[in-house]
Amino acid sequence: MNLPIAAVPSFSDTAFETESLLPSAPRVLVADDQIDVLTALRLLLKGEGYETETVTSPGEILRALERRRFDALLMDLNYSWDTTSGQEGLSLLRAIHAADSTLPVIVMTGWASVDLAIESMKGGVSDFIQKPWDNAKLLSVLCSQVARGRRHREARRKEIETAQQLEEAREIQLGLVPRIVPEIPGHRLAVAWRPSGTLSGDYFDVLPLGERQFGLCIADVVGKGVAAALLMSNIQAMVKSFVQRSLPPAEFTSRINTFVCKTVTDNKFITFFYGLLDSGTGILRYANAGHNPPILFRRNGAWERLTKGGAVLGVRSDFRYEQGEVSLRSGDRLLCFTDGISEARGRGEEEFGEGRLIELVLGERELDPNRLQSKIMQSVNEFCGGRLQDDATLIALSVD
Repeated sequence: MNLPIAAVPSFSDTAFETESLLPSAPRVLVADDQIDVLTALRLLLKGEGYETETVTSPGEILRALERRRFDALLMDLNYSWDTTSGQEGLSLLRAIHAADSTLPVIVMTGWASVDLAIESMKGGVSDFIQKPWDNAKLLSVLCSQVARGRRHREARRKEIETAQQLEEAREIQLGLVPRIVPEIPGHRLAVAWRPSGTLSGDYFDVLPLGERQFGLCIADVVGKGVAAALLMSNIQAMVKSFVQRSLPPAEFTSRINTFVCKTVTDNKFITFFYGLLDSGTGILRYANAGHNPPILFRRNGAWERLTKGGAVLGVRSDFRYEQGEVSLRSGDRLLCFTDGISEARGRGEEEFGEGRLIELVLGERELDPNRLQSKIMQSVNEFCGGRLQDDATLIALSVD
């Protein structure tokens, strides 16, 4: 049975050069169509320890930006002897930001135009210098913008690096999520697993333990992000280790809890439900460690919650869990879910709620698990406007 995996944002197409900080000597591109201006600026900046490259036209600016990275661009807004509007430079700004969106741009103009200064700042200019310039002021502005640009680039580099690491973690987690769930004789099964972000703190599994024995697991780490995903991967590994011993659900859950208490830092809790189904007799034995109680819907419209068990995992290492038992009969439906389903919020912060979930299933209880699961996820998605606030996992099981 193929498991539907929700689409997760990918960062593989992010276009950004993740180079480290630029060399210690600041590199400045200076653009002006007057050679004497370029000469004066080059001498001034060289004396202050700047590495400079000079160009005389908009085309040369863009070609220089293609060749290498700069700490700042110091450019004139006017490139025609008979034009004083600065529109040539303003049009150039868009192309500059397309070439390097992190580059601080300081513009210079020989006309005292407040409107031009405001317009250039709106176009993404970092600062404004009027010709003839004051050396001290120019150097102060340039120093400030170089430092600002380096901080911006380093922050951006770290942001992209983090995104790449999250993407790698996402790929690893997707590899751990069951892609195919086993067939259970006399039963039909459907699963939905929808992370609210890049990584998920939800876990589920369907584990064949013999010819007629099957383990059903669903869990939710309190919290989100990388920490929740790492903790859930540990739980997944421990479940697979213990489950091979065919332990009764109460003992099985107690052992998982002891492991969590010994290996996980304080205030990290996990809700956990484990059921052991005998597909021949229809007997389901289970233990619920603080998880949203699965709901068993009878063919005649009656329903009950599977609540027996105890506290969430991670509270006390010596905690012992109760074991519950129910008999599944033809036409019954079992629904296991995480709080991303029941606590999905709509307008006015209203929750979807178990009541709405129960009403939905009772109205559609003749649907097969695939269609029922799809109907529930669609309803939750519409309720919260397509914006899940938490990871959402759902297991729908029917008895033939």
